[in-house]
Amino acid sequence: MNKEQIKKLLEDVQSGRLNVEEAFEQLRSLPYRDLGFAKIDTHRAIRKGFPEVIYCENKTVDQVREIFKEMMPHHEIILGMRAGEEAYQAVRKITKKVTYNASARAIVAGKKPEIKTKGTILVISAGTADMPVSEEAALTAEVMGNRVERLIDVGVAGVHRLFNAIDLIQSAHVLVVVAGMEGALPGVVAGLVDKPVIAVPTSVGYGTGFKGISALLTMLNSCAPGLGIVNIDNGFGAGYLASLINQLGGGKK
Repeated sequence: MNKEQIKKLLEDVQSGRLNVEEAFEQLRSLPYRDLGFAKIDTHRAIRKGFPEVIYCENKTVDQVREIFKEMMPHHEIILGMRAGEEAYQAVRKITKKVTYNASARAIVAGKKPEIKTKGTILVISAGTADMPVSEEAALTAEVMGNRVERLIDVGVAGVHRLFNAIDLIQSAHVLVVVAGMEGALPGVVAGLVDKPVIAVPTSVGYGTGFKGISALLTMLNSCAPGLGIVNIDNGFGAGYLASLINQLGGGKK
């Protein structure tokens, strides 16, 4: 249930279209719905402006399907992250309004997202190998109602590729920069713009990259101001944060 649905419920009670007992029955599942194996936060869309996102990894296919089934009647759009093809096929059995992004490993069920903000979020990936994480960030931001642009394979090994897109970079309201290896790209980008830059270290790299720790430390030690860092491979967290910032800095429509 979201804010608009609660307002309509109260208006229906006020107008007499719904009695108090009927309204109470619709509200009794707040603030969560207990499925036994999961307690779904049905109140989150009211608090945060977006429903609880389903983390599918390490859940069984049946658990993923049942969570989607429970949430779908109450929300226009549901997002499931770190999901495999098998989970997607299970959700398809309960709704045809569902898509799967194999690169981002994401299931999106419900209606097509509408752009709700004026500003643009630019997601930059240092290398093609970073794209699963950058696409996770981009898809998350899109599903939350943002206009998203992508810039791929512009890492510091060929930094001239980055400068060829300087107009796009400087026109964005929020930037998400995804990089593995030494993780230098977010600091370079942050030095070029006067907008928030969210850095995402990835686990891409050789032995002394320590599965993203080297990239993370580089980003944490950047001298470029205006740079924030999320956890290794956390494209979802970066996309979500970028959306919240964009709603403020870009302004809602």
